[in-house]
Amino acid sequence: MTSTPSGPARAGYTPFAHLTVPNAALYRRVMGAFLAAKERFAVHLRPEDVFAALPPEHRPADVDTVVKALDSLVDWGNLRADPDTSRVTAVEDFYRKRFIYQLTQAGEAAEQALSAYDEALGQRGALQAVALHDIVTQLRALLVLAAGQEEGGPDAAKTHLALSALTSRFEALAENARAFMGSLQRTIDLHGVEVEVFLAYKDRLIQYLERFIQDLITLGGRIALLIGELEEQGRVGVLLRLAAAREAADAAPGEAESAEARAYERWVGRWSGLAAWFVSAEGRESQARLLRGRALGAIPQLLAVVRQLNERRAGRSDRSADFRTLARWFAEAPDDAARHRLWRAAFGLYPARHLTVDADTLDRRAARPVTASTPWAEAEPLRISPQLRRTGSYERRGRTRRVQDRSEQRKRLAEIAAQQAQEIAAARAGLATDGTTRLSALGELDPLAFGLFLQLLGDALATWRPGMRATVATSNDGTMEIRLTALTDGTRARIRTPGGTFRGPDHLIEITDLTRTGQARAADPSGGEES
Repeated sequence: MTSTPSGPARAGYTPFAHLTVPNAALYRRVMGAFLAAKERFAVHLRPEDVFAALPPEHRPADVDTVVKALDSLVDWGNLRADPDTSRVTAVEDFYRKRFIYQLTQAGEAAEQALSAYDEALGQRGALQAVALHDIVTQLRALLVLAAGQEEGGPDAAKTHLALSALTSRFEALAENARAFMGSLQRTIDLHGVEVEVFLAYKDRLIQYLERFIQDLITLGGRIALLIGELEEQGRVGVLLRLAAAREAADAAPGEAESAEARAYERWVGRWSGLAAWFVSAEGRESQARLLRGRALGAIPQLLAVVRQLNERRAGRSDRSADFRTLARWFAEAPDDAARHRLWRAAFGLYPARHLTVDADTLDRRAARPVTASTPWAEAEPLRISPQLRRTGSYERRGRTRRVQDRSEQRKRLAEIAAQQAQEIAAARAGLATDGTTRLSALGELDPLAFGLFLQLLGDALATWRPGMRATVATSNDGTMEIRLTALTDGTRARIRTPGGTFRGPDHLIEITDLTRTGQARAADPSGGEES
């Protein structure tokens, strides 16, 4: 006795056959009517019910067209037809074909797959600034839970819920950011976007990008600092093990230990992804910084597209117009020699590179022109390189070069990187102020410290809005914080550097080296970052 195959082996993919036939749109609408009826707990539909459920603008002329579509869907396995005996009133009705139809399991699965495909295809994504605030909130909650280790250990349930909420918001943020940047690139490329719609959408899109960049600057560094505090002394590892143990509590008795190990690996992977998204490492920039650069780069690209649209509106310039202009130049050329020069200049038809034509040859050709109709055998020969004639190539063949040992160069690069890290740390420590001071009191800065100062000042000014008197910003790597307050006395600041003097309106400024104050802030909850 042989068993009957089930699933895809039996049904195949015939429920998707209605997508590739001429009346595919009608079949999709008919299946949509059955899905809508299923939501109303209607199991069977008659042809006249399907006909009435179709949109009026897409409804066929008669019910027979719907009956034919239903029969085809039955053949493909999307629907099941059962005899309709509920309305039989005479013997003749038994011999008349009457059916009621309902969705099959394969047909419903096909429609669910198509719905998921349509939803994913239409997803535009969004830059979720609210998700950044939620991530900060959940990280602070984890810090509070980690601080409870000394009081009997963190609460497993609260830890698992906080980690679940954190990873959920992070995954939504990352996925939406990826989808949004993809749709943004399609908008910049003007693929399928009407010009009028783009021009109306442009201003709102730029404001949207600027608002998200501001939130990413202010919150990204804060998130990086919180991640660093959680990773100190392995505190996050304890929280991840608690979440994994609670997640594996319902596993079968024989799989408890392996289930907890697998759950812990999953949580470690999620935390590593979160940390890599906000914290840069040696030789790798964080995804938050890359997203910030991509969003910043999209603004001038959008403005360039607007400029191109304005130029296109002011004067038509495309390939057809270029060819018409070139044809007019050919018509206006004084003789054939000028037309040949124009042809070579326009289409790049120059002599072959392996043929040597010197000045003497050109002079002889000018004195005795050779027409294009002259056969090669009757024309004056050209000189060809002997090496090309012997080998067919100018290059001299031989053994490949030996692989060079780059260990010394790599060692030198590592030393340079370590030296640069020390210099940056020293510049960061020297740039930090002892409390609030005036911008004019910073004195003279070396080039490295001045570069860090300009980057911090740019981050602070990026958050500045009309009417604001003070702002606070964190560097993108989470190592420094700047507080800037405008003055009303009209004084101006001068900062001397080896390359010149930096001038501007004077402000009250406070620069904090967060790498040195991180441990103190973790020990003292009252020393938060809120302004």
